[in-house]
Amino acid sequence: MPQNQVRIIGGFWKGRKLGFPQRDGLRPTLARVRETLFNWLAPSIAGADCLDLFAGSGALGFEALSRGAGSLTLVEVDRPVAQCLRENGAKFGARRLLVRRQTALAFLRQAAGKGIAVGGERVLGWNCVFLDPPFTSAQLPAALALLAGGGLLRPDGLVYFETRTGAALDLKDWVVVRDGKAGDSRFGLLRRIVA
Repeated sequence: MPQNQVRIIGGFWKGRKLGFPQRDGLRPTLARVRETLFNWLAPSIAGADCLDLFAGSGALGFEALSRGAGSLTLVEVDRPVAQCLRENGAKFGARRLLVRRQTALAFLRQAAGKGIAVGGERVLGWNCVFLDPPFTSAQLPAALALLAGGGLLRPDGLVYFETRTGAALDLKDWVVVRDGKAGDSRFGLLRRIVA
């Protein structure tokens, strides 16, 4: 399979391929990590409103839709990559899909407390947020801080994170529900601590 393609590994679109432009730092989540993640999410993904920040290839978000998520918002700053996400959504016939071309942090600030319209319905907080920024980015802590601030996650909401193994990460506002390592990646599921 070409380097700029990733295969959906489960659900309605199992085996379908997502194409994406070659970009430095754009590294789709490994198939074995996605399999682990969606095994963890299996009890809660059906009907969930999902947000894929730093969407890149869209592998996490489209995998969620394939497995029965109710809606998906993809946020990607790179114009050709965002356009490719739209094209993949159209090719798959995805409903309740929104692709926003802007920075992840700007999107979170804009959506906090107001929600966003996806497929004609307003989403006021997400059940599941995927955070997998480029390893060279320093945006993961800022995104976690904005998500911890409230108004973006539902009370039972989960946040998936992926970062380089050994990278410092302040999780004081979060409970680690599950975590693991694969290659040079550390990944896990978080739930916000509510006072």
